[in-house]
Amino acid sequence: MILNLIQKFMPAKKMIDMFTLKVTSKQSIELIAANVQEACDKYGFALLQTYKYHEIVESKGFPIKRKVFIYEICKAKTAALMLTDNANFSVFMPCKLAIYEENNKTIISTMNMGMMLQAVRSNKELYDDASSLFSKLESLMNYLSTC
Repeated sequence: MILNLIQKFMPAKKMIDMFTLKVTSKQSIELIAANVQEACDKYGFALLQTYKYHEIVESKGFPIKRKVFIYEICKAKTAALMLTDNANFSVFMPCKLAIYEENNKTIISTMNMGMMLQAVRSNKELYDDASSLFSKLESLMNYLSTC
């Protein structure tokens, strides 16, 4: 019922924008992609997996006209705190970082964790740690945008 109400008054694009955090860069996607490991190291994230999604979907017979890289990154301490507090958070793990081309620019994007942070506000250690993670992820994205 609430979802229907939200959908009635909020356009789909606005809803997607509400759940994502984006940084725009004039740097080439190749240059940004080449710096992801270094940025993860700099900001204390483990780079778990890299997907060249444009190549994956093309190999399945569905070529697309833009490059899309998706990275799975993690801060193990925060993940452990989250999963200890509430295993339902597992569907949001690991953190995703997407880099894609749009309108001759490179977009660096992730899930906007702001609303989910409110769900753990009662656990101060977890809230502080997860807030710090989100802040560092934003810094990582801004760093990548200027590489």
